[in-house]
Amino acid sequence: MSTPRIELNDHTSIPQFGLGVWQVSPDDVERVVSDAFEIGYRHVDTAQMYGNEKGVGAAIAASGLARDDVYVTTKVNNNRHRPAEAKDSARVSLEKLGLDRVDLLLIHWPLPTQYDGDFVSTWEALLELREEGLATSVGVSNFQPDHLDRIVAATGVVPVVNQVEVHPYFANEAARAATRKHGAHVEAWSPLGQGGGELTDPAVLAVAEAHGKTPAQVLLRWAIDRGDIVFPKSLSKARLAENFDVFDFALTGDEVAAIAALDKGEAGRQGPNPDTFDWIPA
Repeated sequence: MSTPRIELNDHTSIPQFGLGVWQVSPDDVERVVSDAFEIGYRHVDTAQMYGNEKGVGAAIAASGLARDDVYVTTKVNNNRHRPAEAKDSARVSLEKLGLDRVDLLLIHWPLPTQYDGDFVSTWEALLELREEGLATSVGVSNFQPDHLDRIVAATGVVPVVNQVEVHPYFANEAARAATRKHGAHVEAWSPLGQGGGELTDPAVLAVAEAHGKTPAQVLLRWAIDRGDIVFPKSLSKARLAENFDVFDFALTGDEVAAIAALDKGEAGRQGPNPDTFDWIPA
């Protein structure tokens, strides 16, 4: 089954559903990505920080799929924000992936307390990489509303996506609204939460029972019905197939609203806060 595609603001499109490989070890990633391709996935989201780009590239090379049939995202690492380093690191990523371009290149974190608060020059470096043809599209990840406002005001160029933490306990509506206001699309990372309890929440269980689906399938469908792009991960081929099986049902408006009502605001955030996250790997 092919997944729906979303039109981006640079006149390209992205599969709305994909595979994330955060915390998938280099030893496992080639198998996991290959299993996903076999199931029907055609969108893979990796990052320099994950340390597994080489295995993703090996799976792509072994898949027999045409290059244009696979959508690949990677992200510039936190220790490569200076423009020359960002551009060099993107070329290293391409070498590891075995590709001459990525479909989407993101700034992984804004790091507003690092690099003298300068993430605009990093964004400008990504725009140059796009002009050089090394990235078809460019975007950002974990950008707050003011971060988005700043790069758009400085360059006049809107990212195609903003990849942010979104799940029922943390709807992150301010970042989602700012992303949409600028004409970018939301990519929701950790759409199933990170063990925060969404998968056993009574409201989610009730919707799952009504549709004969698992709680995970309901949460993925919830994100899709709200227009977000998702890329859950799993090491299990059976679970990969289960996650992918979300295109034969839809939630009612009341069900979408009931799950949205679970939002705990900032108290529901399970990942780092982008305003203060400052980790730079050695």
